[in-house]
Amino acid sequence: MLALNTNDIVGLCALLGCSAATVVLLLRWLDRKRIGKQVRLARARRDAALGRMEEAVRRLSAEHPVADPEGILSLSLPELASKLKDGSLSPEMVLHSYMRKALDVTSELNCVTDYLPECETQLVHLRGQKTKGLLYGVPISLKDNFNYTGHDSTLGLLNQLNRPACEDSVIAKVLKVQGALPFMKTNIPQSMLNYDCSNPIYGRTLNPLNHKKTPGGSSGGEGSLIAAGGSILGIGSDIGGSIRFPSAFCGICGFKPTANRLSKLGVKTSSAGQKSVAAMIGPLARDVDSLVLCMRALLCEEMFQLDPTIPPLPFNEEIYSSTRPLRIGYYETDDATMATPSMKRAVHETKELLERAGHKMVPFTPPSVEKSMFELIVKGLLADGGSTFLDNFKGDQVDPNLKTQVSTYGLPYWLKIFISFIVKPVFPRLSKLLQNIKGIRSVKDLWKHHLEVEAYRQEFISQWKKLEIDAVLCPILSPALTIGYPGKLSTAVSYTILYNLVDFPVGVVPVTTVTKDDEEGLKAYKGHKKDYWDKLLKEALTDSIGLPVSVQCVALPWQEEQCLRLMKEVETLTQERRTSNF
Repeated sequence: MLALNTNDIVGLCALLGCSAATVVLLLRWLDRKRIGKQVRLARARRDAALGRMEEAVRRLSAEHPVADPEGILSLSLPELASKLKDGSLSPEMVLHSYMRKALDVTSELNCVTDYLPECETQLVHLRGQKTKGLLYGVPISLKDNFNYTGHDSTLGLLNQLNRPACEDSVIAKVLKVQGALPFMKTNIPQSMLNYDCSNPIYGRTLNPLNHKKTPGGSSGGEGSLIAAGGSILGIGSDIGGSIRFPSAFCGICGFKPTANRLSKLGVKTSSAGQKSVAAMIGPLARDVDSLVLCMRALLCEEMFQLDPTIPPLPFNEEIYSSTRPLRIGYYETDDATMATPSMKRAVHETKELLERAGHKMVPFTPPSVEKSMFELIVKGLLADGGSTFLDNFKGDQVDPNLKTQVSTYGLPYWLKIFISFIVKPVFPRLSKLLQNIKGIRSVKDLWKHHLEVEAYRQEFISQWKKLEIDAVLCPILSPALTIGYPGKLSTAVSYTILYNLVDFPVGVVPVTTVTKDDEEGLKAYKGHKKDYWDKLLKEALTDSIGLPVSVQCVALPWQEEQCLRLMKEVETLTQERRTSNF
């Protein structure tokens, strides 16, 4: 038998060690190569789809020429819908005008991920319709996660590529019943659990108002496209502000209804099964009238039949059209994320406008927002310790904007507890975060958590009713953050995600822009905790003069029409003030 001495054994071990390291490096190289190939193929498919879109524009514009496409693009949605119905504009003219604009916009901003050529088939179908729906001939964009037959809903994840939907989402079906033309899908952040807008497949979407700033997320492609004029109406989804952030950051309007007012069948999510924080879909547009028209169209008998789990509540015109003075609660900051000077000013000035218009303004303080953020929202979103969310990234490349989230959620249970204990004296908010992302360890504890969420919701409603208010006016995080910061500032979503927790309808209206005084005032911003996160938020919001600042309008569950009425009132008063100042 061959005998090995000590030197031989050491040499063999070294050789095996080197071989193992080489194998690991080789596997990593092969994995990167595989990912690179998938990304190249996906982008090539997207480029080919946009090429087909250009061909469609040339063909439709030759057959249905438009002398003044900018005139079409400048119309509001109600104006456009009216001209389409009376025949003064044809659906073909409007479609190719918006398609051309969308192509120009996405070449600069990278907001479109797919063209839906079925819109041309829908054009043929429209010609045969005897009755014209509320959205007859209106081109509409859809966020990436809305299923559309024959097209991927990627969520920015490689493992969702090449999985074309077998059926339209219910909302896509209803839009087509109402005569709309879904014509493209738009970009999102990888996994959608982020309010930036970038993923490894399609890259980064830019804010049309400032390319150094994010358009927001996760409906960031929608916000960017609509603000730049490439779509007149888009449909997004919202679990923590994903409709409202892009609306606020890009200076448009957005609306999140109560969780079950519209059908979510056929809308994909990265954290299926999570129940503590309510996800919802809703419209984004340039103005409130467009949101209202969209809600009127969607709240129809066809949707109630396609999804019988949706309460058959049509749009309540009486509530929306009421001129009764409202009793409106308001707050300028919460106890979780200190509002910046521009955010406070936006609420204060809007409050004064509403008071002068005859509405009663009442101070309102939402109960224990910071506590709800960590103990209810974070704990509920990551009740499984983040494992469902992390499953999305297996065999995938993690976008740089999500690396902080993914690495933090992926820490072992014991390490989350240990780090939480170590950092508590110097960074108590990080300690709370780690304590509450470790997961809920038993079904009994999960049920207990659900009871705590419902108790908080009832406490919120009780405080609301005690003040006898109709609606609430409050800040939303704005202006747009600098690119790269949202992934490091997940706790800054307190103003938006609060209303997913309590499941209230809420909308966003732009009311002002950042001034030099706001920017100067931001220099003294310290935040509530004066910690690293507060410092980061200050950095993220600097260099924002001229960017839009918005407010949120909130109503009780199932009172979408009341919420939209306040939004319309805010928009009208803001526009009147702007006109009088010129």
